[in-house]
Amino acid sequence: MAAHRRPGRRLLGGSTVRTAATIALAGAATAAGLDGTGQAAPRLTPEQVKARVDKLYQEAETATEKYNAAREKADAAEKRLRDLGDEAARRQQRLNSARDALGSIAAAQYRDGGIAPVARLMLSDAPQQYLDKAVFAERERARQAAAVAEVRRQLREIRQLRGDARMELASLRSQQEELRRQKKTITAKLKEARRLLSQLPPEQRAAAGGEGGTVRQHVAPAAEAPNSRAAAAVAYAYSKLGSPYVWGASGPHAFDCSGLTQAAYRAAGIALPRTTYAQINAGRRVSRSELRPGDLVFFYSGISHVGLYVGNGRMIHAPNPSAPVRLAPIDQMPFAGATRVV
Repeated sequence: MAAHRRPGRRLLGGSTVRTAATIALAGAATAAGLDGTGQAAPRLTPEQVKARVDKLYQEAETATEKYNAAREKADAAEKRLRDLGDEAARRQQRLNSARDALGSIAAAQYRDGGIAPVARLMLSDAPQQYLDKAVFAERERARQAAAVAEVRRQLREIRQLRGDARMELASLRSQQEELRRQKKTITAKLKEARRLLSQLPPEQRAAAGGEGGTVRQHVAPAAEAPNSRAAAAVAYAYSKLGSPYVWGASGPHAFDCSGLTQAAYRAAGIALPRTTYAQINAGRRVSRSELRPGDLVFFYSGISHVGLYVGNGRMIHAPNPSAPVRLAPIDQMPFAGATRVV
């Protein structure tokens, strides 16, 4: 009697494997749904939302300062381009006048028939008169040669101006592209922050978004400031308490952080640069223990936020889109340095 053989295992084909895998995944998903492990991620606590929103706002502000720097460079490039265009137009006008003068000289030569000077002397009925005219003609030729040299010089200058204009145009386009990139980054981060905040009840949303703080009007203690200009900057900042935060804005009705400090010192008759990165170098560095009203105080390792110190450990600053210009303690953010402008 022949020994009993177990039927050999049939290898699964590709379609069979895919079908089995699909069934297995479906079963796993069903099982996960039954035991609760397949549900959506748990809702963030208000503290977690605040931490994420704070980070998003900080990243958006960093991008805002880069946007401000790019806009400043773009504005400068655009002005240089306009100036070059105006100068090129003036040079072109002078060149056209010089060409017209050369054309008149050439036309006069053509009317004279181009007869050689020696032949003219031999044919002349009045040799002395001709010699006098020849001296004058020689001077005219020298003037013509100088005019030709001047036209050539002007042509070279216009070519240089056009080359400079092409370089400025390339710089302008590069800065405009940087503006678009930073704007995209800012809007994306602010949109995500709004989405996170919208998940919270109104009272928790206010706390997580950083709203609140003192926005009442106060009279700035000018006597505490080191000088009248610092006092004027502080007074201006107090007058803007409650103004909205708008990235890229520098007043008079809305501000971002460096826009507020720039506007405050502009009101005091001092021109500050636009960005936090430049403002920190716009005066004399002072330590935290030396702070006086009117000093600029900077935060975060990347120097991405600035406020105006007003005394008693407080500053006026434009925090973020969830909070207006307000008074706040300077120890609520990582302190990075301070500058005394005047």
